[in-house]
Amino acid sequence: MKKPIILAIDDDPSVLRAVVRDLRSNYKQDYRIMSTTSAVEALTTLKELFNRGETIALFISDQRMPEMLGVEFLESAKKFYPKAKRILLTAYSDTKAAIKAINDVQLDYYLLKPWNPPEENLYPVINDQLDEWQNHYKPRFEGIKIIGYQWCSKSHNIKDFLSGNLIPYLWMDIETSTQALELMDLNSIEQSDLPVVLLEDGQLLKNPSLGRLGEKVGMNAKAHQTMYDVAIIGAGPAGLAAAVYGGSEGLNTILIEKRAPGGQAGTSSRIENYLGFPKGLSGAELSRRAISQAARFGIEFLSPQEVVNIRNLQNHKIIYLENGDEINARSIVISTGVDYRKLPAKGIGNFTGAGVYYGAATTEAKACENKDVYIVGGGNSAGQAAMYLSNFAKTVNILIRKDNLTSSMSHYLIGQINNTKNIHVFGKTEVTQVSGNGKLEQLTIKNNRTGKEQSRLAAALLIFIGARPYTDWIKLDIIKDERGFIETGNSLNTYDDFKKMWKLDRKPYLLETCCPGIFAAGDVRAGAMNRVASAVGEGSMAIKFVHEYLAEN
Repeated sequence: MKKPIILAIDDDPSVLRAVVRDLRSNYKQDYRIMSTTSAVEALTTLKELFNRGETIALFISDQRMPEMLGVEFLESAKKFYPKAKRILLTAYSDTKAAIKAINDVQLDYYLLKPWNPPEENLYPVINDQLDEWQNHYKPRFEGIKIIGYQWCSKSHNIKDFLSGNLIPYLWMDIETSTQALELMDLNSIEQSDLPVVLLEDGQLLKNPSLGRLGEKVGMNAKAHQTMYDVAIIGAGPAGLAAAVYGGSEGLNTILIEKRAPGGQAGTSSRIENYLGFPKGLSGAELSRRAISQAARFGIEFLSPQEVVNIRNLQNHKIIYLENGDEINARSIVISTGVDYRKLPAKGIGNFTGAGVYYGAATTEAKACENKDVYIVGGGNSAGQAAMYLSNFAKTVNILIRKDNLTSSMSHYLIGQINNTKNIHVFGKTEVTQVSGNGKLEQLTIKNNRTGKEQSRLAAALLIFIGARPYTDWIKLDIIKDERGFIETGNSLNTYDDFKKMWKLDRKPYLLETCCPGIFAAGDVRAGAMNRVASAVGEGSMAIKFVHEYLAEN
């Protein structure tokens, strides 16, 4: 935690040196001592310090300064740090002004110059002021701050991006946070500028793109080499496993991710059936461990960066990025996973990110406190989200088209749901319409057997209704099944076009597509098992086949 600051201002350099000397000799252990001869400079610095989340415990200001009187400075400084203690340094002739300032600016004390010896005339006064300040001091959050509207899709995207990348932040809703209003006022932020991100160094980003935000928080969005042995597209469990094995086995490896590592698994609040973790672990924690492990083996992680196309040449591949950059690789592993299908309910598009979320929106759980939340879907992801949200929401209501959960959800999760009093399961039910004023407020649900409809108040709707592969970006002629999943290995023989495309004497490797040297692993692959463990296995296997492909080329 950063030390609080004692700020001294005096236009006389010799006096200022004496003040700083005495302050450092007695307080440097617990406080940072800052000083300046310019009151104007000090006010400029205050704004920067405030935006960086720094804390000032005490101001010590000379009264007679050419730019402004000390009383005027303390009055201006009060806008930034109203709880800081204020001491005025005065000559005997200025005592009347100091006494007046006690009423005008709530001055805490005034000291006559000179104050020697400090042990008698300075330290006792400062000790009393700092002790009183410490009694009421609550440390400010040190880190990134986001100001915006709770029910705004842009605000949600920024929160989701940072949390997915395990970057801590403080969320401040403009409608409920007085600190948010203070920051907007001090920085002249308009409502049209929202959402706004304040970085740790005091920089202010107005309505930033995820790419710009990622760059500012230290993420890497630029490839550093001209050629890679293997480029892995998508950092879900399969991509992360491929990166770990590629790096550990000496391949020059790059991993490219458009949002955050972990894929759908990364948004899970608790994975309880993954081998080796009897108490379970969150998807975010699994992703963090995997990225750290891959980085230790020297892989390059590019994020946030989106691939928009790939091109297959005879001896290498070209990867085209959204920002116009190109990456060259000798082989590619596609592990882009799947997206949840859109819910075909009337009005749904008006509230996406403003009460309607696809996947586990754990970032919005606190906003659902003591409210009614609805989940559409009966798979494990839906069950894990329900268990997590039950810690916050008044009720969590799971809506499924089937009679019950037994055919789609793991037994252990069904047991947990049945034993959680505020989770309710509604079978044979679907959402037909959503409505609200600027945010989701109401659902219309229908019994799909009787056709009977009813309206329900809802604070949030989370949707987990099956998967569609994330392959629309691929313009290369790669064989996919009727749903868009990538075909690999022996399954390619069932397609008439395969023989026209495959010109090698050997057969495709198990995870190889119809384009030699381009592999698919995890949920994006046709026939995948849709489990974290199987995705990790496929990502690991893909590197074995990459080795074999590189050996023959």
